[in-house]
Amino acid sequence: MHSNQTPGPLDGFVVLDLSRVLSGPYCTMMLCDLGARVIKVEQPGSGDEARHFLPMAPDGKSAYFAAVNRGKESIALDLKSQDDRVIFERLLARADVLVENYRPGVLDRLGYGWEKLKLLHPRLVLASISGFGQTGPYRDRAAYDVVVQAMSGMMSITGHPGGPPTRAGSSIGDLSAALFACNGIQAALLRRSRTGVGGHVDVSMFEAQIAMLEGAIPQLWCTGQSPQPLGARHPGSAPFDAFRAADGHLVIAAGSDHLFASLAAVLEQPGLLQDPRFAQRALRVVNHAELKLAIESALARSPVDHWLSRLDEAGVPAGPLNDVATMMADPQVVNRGVLPEIDSGGGQRAPVTPILMTGHAYPDRLGRVPGLDQDREAILRFAQDGNGLPA
Repeated sequence: MHSNQTPGPLDGFVVLDLSRVLSGPYCTMMLCDLGARVIKVEQPGSGDEARHFLPMAPDGKSAYFAAVNRGKESIALDLKSQDDRVIFERLLARADVLVENYRPGVLDRLGYGWEKLKLLHPRLVLASISGFGQTGPYRDRAAYDVVVQAMSGMMSITGHPGGPPTRAGSSIGDLSAALFACNGIQAALLRRSRTGVGGHVDVSMFEAQIAMLEGAIPQLWCTGQSPQPLGARHPGSAPFDAFRAADGHLVIAAGSDHLFASLAAVLEQPGLLQDPRFAQRALRVVNHAELKLAIESALARSPVDHWLSRLDEAGVPAGPLNDVATMMADPQVVNRGVLPEIDSGGGQRAPVTPILMTGHAYPDRLGRVPGLDQDREAILRFAQDGNGLPA
């Protein structure tokens, strides 16, 4: 816990984290931000592979690793070593949750499969994140973010018409799986509070990506045609796109008749409302290209800031097209404390888990990044008698 942070809603829960790289560590990072004690169990000598991922901070350590592992504790254990297995099993006896993102079957071969764990630790919640889930014909396939983005259809609707296959700019295959796993873990803990019994949460990156196709699957069902990439445009709403003004781009989302009328007033283009091509939402979608030309012709008169101010006054949803650096300096981001510094991170900032609730504020400083095996003594005391203090 750091500075202004009060105990989170998961305070008192202990999470063992066997995961590596992104999907599992991002899930446990969220649990940590919500108050759980997260003990990261890493391979001796090398640790999580992400410790060596670019970009590297000035101190030679991975800024990528720091961003998703701050606030956790680290112990190095070789689960093929009998002595280290004894330590791990003591930790299991004290843990509420075990998170892993091995390929299916690996945990069983290590001797910690669900069938065994549920007998030895009936209150334990095991969360397994994998490419394709614990069952099915693709169970044993390797998968990374780009693989599930491609196979799910996500890449087929990303990018611009006629352009090359385009991956989303963030690792949404891993991150969406992490979000579903975090939700599943908390649901399992809630059920345990009623039944006294844990459970196995099985999350597939592939299925998490499919769940993100909220509009594409209904569109296929209604039209019989697979949706295609549309750039920044929305398939069922217009104007809902990025538009060029005199000095750059802004985005406008004015899909309803009411908002479209407000937009026409801001642009001083009452003729848009009389144009039969734009008389209804469905017609505006059909004639989106002509509508965009008309809007951009009006926007070309003034710079982005002028239009954003006018649109805001009129209640029309709009925003600037920020790059990451501009976003980080945005007054809303600064005011809400969305990107605090990591403790002893040399000034590196990282996003909070964006969940505010009564009695749980964003921290003004994020937990420190554990060195490999840095917390061994405290974790060993905790394994032995439950009294080792968290970092």
